[in-house]
Amino acid sequence: MLQAMSKYDINPNYNPGVMNENMFYSRALYFTTILAIAIWALLAWQHFHGGVPGHHLLADEKLPKISNWWGALLLPLLSSLLLYRTRKRIFRQSHSEQETVKILRDSLFNFLGSIIFGTLISICFTLNYHDFTGYMVLGLLAFALFFRIYQAECLLGFVIGMTLTFGAVIPTGFGIMMAFLGLLIYIAIRPVVFYAGTKVASLTLRGK
Repeated sequence: MLQAMSKYDINPNYNPGVMNENMFYSRALYFTTILAIAIWALLAWQHFHGGVPGHHLLADEKLPKISNWWGALLLPLLSSLLLYRTRKRIFRQSHSEQETVKILRDSLFNFLGSIIFGTLISICFTLNYHDFTGYMVLGLLAFALFFRIYQAECLLGFVIGMTLTFGAVIPTGFGIMMAFLGLLIYIAIRPVVFYAGTKVASLTLRGK
């Protein structure tokens, strides 16, 4: 399950005050292992206490039902792949040490924020606050104008935050869709919005 992370380049310039690529790899390996044990333990507990639940696509009983058992395979694989991509982005050779530290810190905030966001969506859905859930999703798309919500650690945190309520498969599919929309908004729509805003501001100042 960790094959995506099995090959890596160790940075020989070791600074004990800064996490290097080797340290990140080790921690990512530990994290994925703990995550795998956690999801397997949860599914085992559910199996012996009423059965492992499943969820219909789009919460529509006419659509296929996906068992949470798939999370036992998907979640560790997803963690392995996304942490690998995160590591490669953080420790590019073109980055200076200061840039690496900043990207590492930002990636941690992205990950934690995504877990919180996914958890809030799960809570709102469980409490039948469906309208508020919809507003949160729309707000996330607006958020994509200013932040790179499509990055790997964001998807991983989002899926983890929603797994307990929805299993791993549906949040992964929804998260990939939101990541694609976030990428489209940030790369294609954001420049147009900012350019138009700059022009409007310029015309307003000239009018004064």
